[in-house]
Amino acid sequence: MLEVLLDNKDGTVWDISELVSDASWKTSRIGKPGSFDFSLIADDNLKIENGDVVRSKWDGAPIFYGYVFTIGSSQEEQISVKCYDQIRYLSSSETYVLKNITAAAVIKRIADDFGLKWGHIADTKYKIESLIEDQKLIDTICKALDHTVVNTGIIYNFYDDFGALALRDAKEMRLDLVIGEESLMYGYSYEKSIDNDTYNRIKLVRENQETGGKDIYVSQDSDNIAKWGRLQLLQKIDANKNEAQIAQLLDTLSQLKNRETKKLKLDALGNPTVRAGSYIAVHIAALGIDQYFLVDECSHSFSGEEYTISMELKVI
Repeated sequence: MLEVLLDNKDGTVWDISELVSDASWKTSRIGKPGSFDFSLIADDNLKIENGDVVRSKWDGAPIFYGYVFTIGSSQEEQISVKCYDQIRYLSSSETYVLKNITAAAVIKRIADDFGLKWGHIADTKYKIESLIEDQKLIDTICKALDHTVVNTGIIYNFYDDFGALALRDAKEMRLDLVIGEESLMYGYSYEKSIDNDTYNRIKLVRENQETGGKDIYVSQDSDNIAKWGRLQLLQKIDANKNEAQIAQLLDTLSQLKNRETKKLKLDALGNPTVRAGSYIAVHIAALGIDQYFLVDECSHSFSGEEYTISMELKVI
């Protein structure tokens, strides 16, 4: 059963679960806030204002904690409400000049500066030499995480965990859940591609401060070049990187980029533990799939007693 509570910050918490007719909870792994949309029958005793706190659970399992951002109404006496979690406030812009700082420290610094709550923030360890940004806060955080994954190969998920910003190693978010032809799933679509973010030749360029020229470093997969044609990624790197760091970067980029991208869309019966960033096991015999996928986008839909989810997944 879906529970929806409304806190209008005047000391009153309303249980509006019975008034809500339809609701949806959406999460994205990168760069977007979680959202919770719902419709309810107008009630003269109930007053909803922008900024009100909304909390929602499914059978006692927490799913969403956030704030009202949009309220709509219609002649049919229906009210529609859109809420976002704390990540929505990271759409604000600010200038930051940061040196020798980890992505984890960037998140804590920004959250503290803007009065946001944070909880479990994994120690990302890798120190970014320089981060000079004048843009949206979420873009600064994503850039710090991009630096981290490129230099370490570790993928982190940044999200709002029921009212507290969180950062976790994606591998720690593996669910004890199998979705497939005989388990929860009722629809799918599948795609393999080399058209987006696939590279079989990595070329790194470093400015040589002594000679005034450029140092070139290349890693390529000749077999995949023969198979797919040359797909080259050119990237400038910091002049202070040493040979060992460059070799590690080439190896990490090759592992991340030299492969087909595989995308899978699933429709399944609802489960509140699934969110963007989760790893789930998928078994579809017709496609020869029996492996873990990372949830990239996830949409939960609630209508009466019916609860379903639609997911966009990819191989990492």
